[in-house]
Amino acid sequence: MNELLDVLTPYAGRICTPIALADGPDAVQETLVAVFRGLRSLKEPAALYGWVRAIACREAVRVARRTARSVPADLTTVPQRGDPHLASDIGDTLARLSPEHRAVLVLRDVEGLDEQSAAALLGLRVGTVKSRLHRARDSFRKAWTS
Repeated sequence: MNELLDVLTPYAGRICTPIALADGPDAVQETLVAVFRGLRSLKEPAALYGWVRAIACREAVRVARRTARSVPADLTTVPQRGDPHLASDIGDTLARLSPEHRAVLVLRDVEGLDEQSAAALLGLRVGTVKSRLHRARDSFRKAWTS
């Protein structure tokens, strides 16, 4: 179990942190608890990472909603691209997006999933994922061009 924990913790963190932001560690912990509780139900060991990805995404959105971060903030106050604190700027911009928008951005642009796979993981229709992705990218883009 320790070896599995050593492998899955950074993987879950890579998914949970951009979605749940400061509450990423809580989302990772919730993910690992859910994984270990449901490990016996995993029929195909080769599907482990996909299964963990789905749980991590679900838990990250749930934790982010629980902490009331689902209300998007005004994106007009984000610093310009040349700002020396660019990593902070990216984090600030992500924090201004809803957890649902962060989830589709992470699954599509970080994890490299297509819209159909992201929709299946999130339990949404493909059209909903496409529209959320479009809105999330548009909001993110406006922050850098204004």
